[in-house]
Amino acid sequence: MSEAIRIAADGPLPLFPLQSVLFPGGLLTLKVFEARYLDLVSRCLRSGQGFGVVCLRQGREVGRGVPVQFESVGVHARIDEVDSEQAGILRVRCTGLQRFRLQGVPQQQADGLWQSACSDIEADEHRVPPPAMFDTVKALSNAIASLRERGQLPFAEPFRLDDAGWVANRWCELLPIPLSAKHKLMALEDPGARLQVVDGYLRDKQVVR
Repeated sequence: MSEAIRIAADGPLPLFPLQSVLFPGGLLTLKVFEARYLDLVSRCLRSGQGFGVVCLRQGREVGRGVPVQFESVGVHARIDEVDSEQAGILRVRCTGLQRFRLQGVPQQQADGLWQSACSDIEADEHRVPPPAMFDTVKALSNAIASLRERGQLPFAEPFRLDDAGWVANRWCELLPIPLSAKHKLMALEDPGARLQVVDGYLRDKQVVR
């Protein structure tokens, strides 16, 4: 069975639109207070299933103004932990799983929840980073050690530094690049190509020499 779980295996996938990009293996914390998303979290907890996170290309998911447009690829999210900060507000901690591609235009339901048909994308094939990119791997290892010392580690263990896709994804989460660039990198189906782009960026910025 795929680790990416849907609310309804035969139906559309419930979506949580964000102005951020979730990567496979990434951690996500949500502050949930709208009724539609409180209901969604409740259903997920009862069923043990998840929802889809998709980045907004245009507009705001809440409020009026520019029409909402979604990026074409999202990531299934698994709920790991839920805390009740106060009445009507939940802090939800999630992990990104498998990617999916939207099929057609997402539809907003009567309660405001977005849903869409989607097709799953194969998980990254495990590839060992080539020797030419070992400095980029080492730099991530150093960044992890530094973040851990400051108590700010944003990654889930185990750390898979021997996996090109994992290394690329974690760098993408750290780098101060536009959302559109993050999404394009997340959507790249070749983990080696993704790491190569990251490696080039780090060398251009002289983070890696």
